[in-house]
Amino acid sequence: MAALDFAASDGAAAVARPAAGRQARLRRAAALFLAPAAALMLVLVAFPLADVLWQSLHYANLVDPATSGFAGADNYRTVLEDEDFLPALWNTLTWTGLSVAGEYALGLAAALALAQPIRARAVFRGIVVVPWVIPIAIAGLNWMWLLNPDYGVLNAWLVDLGLIDHPRDWLGQVDTALLTVTLVNIWRSFPFYTISLLAALQAVPRELHEAAAIDGAGTLRRFLVITLPHLKAVSLTLVFMHIVWTAINFDFIWVMTQGGPLNASQTLPVMIYRYAMQDFDVGAACALASMSMGFMAAMFFVYFYGVRRRGGR
Repeated sequence: MAALDFAASDGAAAVARPAAGRQARLRRAAALFLAPAAALMLVLVAFPLADVLWQSLHYANLVDPATSGFAGADNYRTVLEDEDFLPALWNTLTWTGLSVAGEYALGLAAALALAQPIRARAVFRGIVVVPWVIPIAIAGLNWMWLLNPDYGVLNAWLVDLGLIDHPRDWLGQVDTALLTVTLVNIWRSFPFYTISLLAALQAVPRELHEAAAIDGAGTLRRFLVITLPHLKAVSLTLVFMHIVWTAINFDFIWVMTQGGPLNASQTLPVMIYRYAMQDFDVGAACALASMSMGFMAAMFFVYFYGVRRRGGR
């Protein structure tokens, strides 16, 4: 009996050895295929990030090579003591919060509309993508012309409709510049939400809506109880991605206002650009970039571990 047990265990070990060897070969092959991508990420992402962190701890000036040496926390202190830092931080939070909220609301509304069985639905689904595919620089310049107080079409329409008494310089006034750029950013970015949410809507089982309707649930009730829960995963991903993308967005604000007037629309990315390219203070620019990067990394880990905890449940 013992001999039979020994033979059986020896046979099982003999079968397991080729399987283990095969798994090892597969892992080596996978590592070999991933190596070029890993090297590319190392060169294009990891090294620049490490260099930014390194530069943030040193004095560096683009026009004065003599400015060098270890700075410690001086660059961070320079940023925090800058009188423009807190207004720029508030502008960044405002710009990001309003943009993401507006994009999601408009994108969800458009997705719900395009999910209905209407005529020429395919045409409308193609048209809604147009703002997203227009390059930011071109879109920004076009909106500058549309909003121009002298010959802008939008000002003329608003005056004709009686909504305003006279043309306004929407991008040139302190109280409207940031809000105007935010609205333009919502216009450009909401199609991405529309496409993603529309795809998620197609996956909602029709039988659930039919059963809820038979039970007497109205349209709003079915939307809140059935549709929204099915959109939760896609919505969280979209919102998180766009919080990061919008917070680090430089192009739209720089093209349309360059952070003006009087820094009324200056955000942290614009401030980083001014530190580096106008004040030539690379150390302070890298310090502010490192602070922004740290905040984004913290958001990522909160989101990632939140998703893992929900998945565990």
